[in-house]
Amino acid sequence: MSERVDLYDSAYRNYGAAVYREVRIETYGEDYGQTSWVTTEESQDIPRMLDLKLNSSVLEVGCGSGGYALHLAETLGCRVLGLDVNASGVRNANQLALARGLISQARFEQCDVSKKLPFDNQTFDAVFSNDVLCHLPRRPGVLGEIFRVLKPGGRMLFSDALVVAGMLSHEEIATRSCIGYYVYTPPGENERLMEKAGFQQIRATDTTESAARIAKRWYDAREKRKEALVAVEGNSNFEGVQRFLLCVNGLTTERRLRRYLYCANKAS
Repeated sequence: MSERVDLYDSAYRNYGAAVYREVRIETYGEDYGQTSWVTTEESQDIPRMLDLKLNSSVLEVGCGSGGYALHLAETLGCRVLGLDVNASGVRNANQLALARGLISQARFEQCDVSKKLPFDNQTFDAVFSNDVLCHLPRRPGVLGEIFRVLKPGGRMLFSDALVVAGMLSHEEIATRSCIGYYVYTPPGENERLMEKAGFQQIRATDTTESAARIAKRWYDAREKRKEALVAVEGNSNFEGVQRFLLCVNGLTTERRLRRYLYCANKAS
């Protein structure tokens, strides 16, 4: 069984460190503070898929350090609220919003998004979540809450990098799961749960190849900066993250684990 590896706390606590910024830029081509499998192209396409406008009210479930939510607020002028259970991520996000003069458009709160969301019905025009729902228990309830807080005609988008499409050993599952709680999903289950929650016009896009590329770039970028990262994370944790990234790359390259991007509507 693989030991627990710290990926998120290190990334959020050290958001401003030059070595982490260098890794993000080399991995993704741009810096939103990412710790996900979202490519630059996907990031650029999310506003279109969600039909975001100047006056849109947007909820991000699992905002991390807030970089992408702030990008949406700054470039589109929409209002964004980000939720995350990680205190370091939320603190960093609010500090960034203040530093960039965006506190009137973007705010961030610590929240366990696997439970009832603290909002009235029909509050948001759009809800999105990048590679987060696989970390949450009670997915039917999570999707039901997203549906509840969406306005009629609103859109929802989320990605899931743990759709099982082949045989996995217990060692591979342990390594893939070493950074936290995970739920592995059979093919078609997300679509079934979305439909049960009330969503319509459900679309699923296979983005597995992109996830494989991100994992390899992330591994390589970190390996180049091993000495600096070990000084921050410690050698054991550095090596643990590297094993995790190699495992992701291997399973997605072989397409035994797949990543899908889901988009759906709430009827008007």
